[in-house]
Amino acid sequence: MGEEAVGPVVLGATADLPDRVWTEAARYARLFGRDLIVAYVDVTRFVTYADPDGVEHSAPIDLNLAAGQAQADAVRARAEKLLAPDSWSLRSLVGDPAMALKDLADQVDAVMIVVGTRRRGFGETLREFFTGSVAARLAHRQHRPVLVVPLEEPLADADDPWVE
Repeated sequence: MGEEAVGPVVLGATADLPDRVWTEAARYARLFGRDLIVAYVDVTRFVTYADPDGVEHSAPIDLNLAAGQAQADAVRARAEKLLAPDSWSLRSLVGDPAMALKDLADQVDAVMIVVGTRRRGFGETLREFFTGSVAARLAHRQHRPVLVVPLEEPLADADDPWVE
């Protein structure tokens, strides 16, 4: 069996990620006695090449460069509001969210990755149909635990199609 990871907890964050997901990520980092890395993935950019020392260079998919920076700034503002000072660091990544989070977790030897579930609604269902679930893709593409935090309260039994 392989060695246990010794690195931080990685949180896959967006500006509109519910407080509950931030709280759970911080709680697990505290429980494990690990640092918390808040990772924002800019999907408006993609990696063009990587230097031999691992430094990645990226290019925009769209010429609206301010949009990606505004989202990164909003993630930083949420982290500053919700997390204790000096208990976290921010990493801005680019490209496919699942692969970017996996690569970061590999680089830092993360103990776990924390993400939220998708929001309910037709738009989110359609987006997930075309792009896939970040949580599911993470769970199938790497060896470390992935904590998927529900964004909303659970459905009442009467609303759950699997309960008779």
